[in-house]
Amino acid sequence: MISTTTPHIEGKPAKRYLGIVTGEVIVGANLFRDIFASITDIVGGRSGKYEEVLARARKEALAEMEEEAAKLGGNAVVGVDLDYEVIGQNGSMLMVSCSGTAVEV
Repeated sequence: MISTTTPHIEGKPAKRYLGIVTGEVIVGANLFRDIFASITDIVGGRSGKYEEVLARARKEALAEMEEEAAKLGGNAVVGVDLDYEVIGQNGSMLMVSCSGTAVEV
């Protein structure tokens, strides 16, 4: 399935617009990852563990959105928007949400 942030897919005109589709994933950060991330923050550098969690959450949210599009008969999603939010007590959770328009191309 093609998912794109653009409003259309070059060379593949939409035959039908099927509606808005979404995907949401909420992940918690565990204590050990928090400790190592805070050390990384102090000494500098990138936090590989958080990056892994963020990448996994993004992939899962996109997959959920694409699955919803397929259920509507779509084979692509256009106008995809990704959002990231920190939620929960003391910002202990990360929410990745995406939305777009399911289309048949």
